[in-house]
Amino acid sequence: GDDNTANENGDREDQDAHGTAVFSILGGYSPGHIIGPAYGATFFLAKTEYVPTETRVEEDNYAAALEWLEGKGVDITTSSLGYSTFDNPADSYSYADMNGQTTVVAKAVNIAISLGVTCFTSAGNEGNDPWHYISSPADAFGVIAVGAVDSQNQIAPFSSRGPSSDGRFKPEITAMGVSDYHATTSENVYQSGNGTSYAAPIAAGVGGLLKSAYFHLTNVQIRNIILESGKNSSNPNNDIGWGLVSALRAITYPNLEKFNGEYRLHKIFADLNAYTPQTAKIFYNTGDGNFTEADMVKDGQLKFYFDMPAPTQGNTVEFYFTYPDANSNTARDPEEDVYRYTYGELPVYHNTNKATTPVNGEEQLPSRYDLSQNYPNPFNPSTVINYSIPEQGFVSLKVYDLLGREVASLAEGYKTQGNYKVQFNGSNLASGVYFYRLSVGQFSEIKKMMLLK
Repeated sequence: GDDNTANENGDREDQDAHGTAVFSILGGYSPGHIIGPAYGATFFLAKTEYVPTETRVEEDNYAAALEWLEGKGVDITTSSLGYSTFDNPADSYSYADMNGQTTVVAKAVNIAISLGVTCFTSAGNEGNDPWHYISSPADAFGVIAVGAVDSQNQIAPFSSRGPSSDGRFKPEITAMGVSDYHATTSENVYQSGNGTSYAAPIAAGVGGLLKSAYFHLTNVQIRNIILESGKNSSNPNNDIGWGLVSALRAITYPNLEKFNGEYRLHKIFADLNAYTPQTAKIFYNTGDGNFTEADMVKDGQLKFYFDMPAPTQGNTVEFYFTYPDANSNTARDPEEDVYRYTYGELPVYHNTNKATTPVNGEEQLPSRYDLSQNYPNPFNPSTVINYSIPEQGFVSLKVYDLLGREVASLAEGYKTQGNYKVQFNGSNLASGVYFYRLSVGQFSEIKKMMLLK
């Protein structure tokens, strides 16, 4: 109920300093002083902190802010804060609680992401402290947590480390968070500061550039591209995650758009010298082992696209590009290996692709959503349902009768990427036909089963 983020009666004198610095790094525009990566965007600001104390009410404020922002239709949120300990020790969290689904703020971020919002947040500044690890909401599923490096791309000692307590790599990426130049609350006064708080708005600004270039991108795609284009994407770890964020690498990473029932592949070819070729070719393999060569279609000054042929649903499609570089030599992108995606899905992988076929007898993580037919079917009184999810997200698996009434909830909550098995017991139900529905983000599938007593 407050439309003023500046200092007001009752606020500590310096409560606006941190937000002003962060906001200027993200979207400031003062040529000769500072130009943020997302300048010119439309911004909504939420003041959720009460600086003099650290209490759980700030988590509630944060959740309310995300709900308000999502209601306004925002595409991207970024927060430079984190919660682990509070003034009242009884309210404090433990490292075990940094599992993506315990804290109020992590739950709020998870919900925002499930509704299509891209969420960035700072990893935390506890790398040198006994706590050492990320704080929440950097532990949330699907969030892009940002660590800090210096101008030489060396990890800042204070930058909080991973993993999350359930073993996921954290942070996701890094950005410059040492000696960052920013505005202050004094007119025409600028200074430098340190912290993952200053790294997060840089990364979020890159997300804004990516969304501006390709408005069709979903939050799952944006996260996928940001991670895949990180400098350390071939070897993520719990110090820097997928590595240094890059606007250039992100904007030139290929992406898919579902266009008139087909899948259109988009690509920008550009280098640090702003060279863009006039022609480009794609070589693609839709599953038969053979690569087909085709010309890309130039779409404006920078962009190219190609409408991919439709293989069997679930097939892995592989592709790479060639184009004449500034010296008229033939360049290949990627230089090694290929890009790949699963037909029917949007994320494009290069370094972090997860195969679906077993390797040396070991089950691999899934690369597509799948809801299996229950077994046995018909059943009495119990049956097993298997499902797979390629991305962490909010999972809902429910059973309905013929009238559409919910009769059982088999899964309700956040799950990491993986294969899952649940058992359904219908001993308290009458014989008949029932339906079970799996929903994860924008994916939804329904199957039928029969109970016979």
